[in-house]
Amino acid sequence: MKRASKALLGATIVWSICIALAQSTERVNSIAAPKTPLPPEARSAAVTKFSFIVYGDTRGRRDGAAIQYDHSMLVDSMLERIRNLQSTEYPIKFVLQSGDAVLDGRDVRQWNMSFVPIINRLTEDGGVSYYLVPGNHEHTDTAAGMKNYLDAVSALIPPEGSPLRAPGLTTYAFGYGNTFVIALDANVAGDEKQYRWIKNQLEVLDRQRYVNVIVFCHQAPFSSGPHGGARVEPATEQLRTLYMPLFNAQHVRVVFSGHEHLFEHWVERYTDASGPHRMDLIVSGGGGAPIYQYAGEPDLTAYLKANEPSKLKLEHLVKPGADRGLNPYHYIIVRVDGQMLHTEVVSVDWGKDFAPYRSNTVELQDHD
Repeated sequence: MKRASKALLGATIVWSICIALAQSTERVNSIAAPKTPLPPEARSAAVTKFSFIVYGDTRGRRDGAAIQYDHSMLVDSMLERIRNLQSTEYPIKFVLQSGDAVLDGRDVRQWNMSFVPIINRLTEDGGVSYYLVPGNHEHTDTAAGMKNYLDAVSALIPPEGSPLRAPGLTTYAFGYGNTFVIALDANVAGDEKQYRWIKNQLEVLDRQRYVNVIVFCHQAPFSSGPHGGARVEPATEQLRTLYMPLFNAQHVRVVFSGHEHLFEHWVERYTDASGPHRMDLIVSGGGGAPIYQYAGEPDLTAYLKANEPSKLKLEHLVKPGADRGLNPYHYIIVRVDGQMLHTEVVSVDWGKDFAPYRSNTVELQDHD
């Protein structure tokens, strides 16, 4: 009996080692390239009307064991809207995802089983380009997390060495029509190389063509969920002190972020030598991760005081619900019409009647 037990134990150990070795050699499957990729920048210069989708935080409790169910519901809805808008003036051309694709980005199985097959539906069936920035759950501060993220997006984002990719970083940019998009890695918001690269992109940008500059990242400069409110996380502080003055100086139109699993909308108004300006900051983290709720207003005293010379004012246009049931899974469709940006919040399941603005649409501009 003892010999049998030892043999069984030995076999179990060998089997466990084999499984571990197999998992260590697995790779994250690359998300399929879009069936209809964006054209080179020069070829879309005359485009002034189109749409794109924004959402974030798709991680789920069963990552690695099953397809992300709630995320799948959103993608079903996205594909329907892509089909419906395809032959209109405002076809959906790309999707921005603000991070936290899976629960643990170091785990190959979570990407391959739960996330990548869903996104392949968007790039292959929907035919649209898909852009993902890393969230904190991607764990790109580790070798495994970084490798897995880069393997997943290898066919989607500008390659290393491209002038639209920051050297050695996950930061990148792309242009389509009259709109330029910057993917900022807020996990390393304090990284000087990233800041210099983004600053240079903005300073040399042809603003006669690119009248709309969009930034998307994971953590938000301002939020009122459990990651915001009275808390000031390091990434938030760095975004406020480093990037917000830069974005104001360069007249960025909108910053999209996630991290908070809810929807909220801030508007920042400021004045410089060219006159008054508006920047919208929209948090959209309803991609399928466990829903959050309102936790309180952030203390913005120091931020407002530091920006007194520009007469800066912040308005919390839409606050998230105090109950999780008031914060549904959702995504945003942004319609570009010249310099006019119009957003529609599309929710699914129990939140299909979600009306954050007393309706589910709003124009990102002030009216006289």
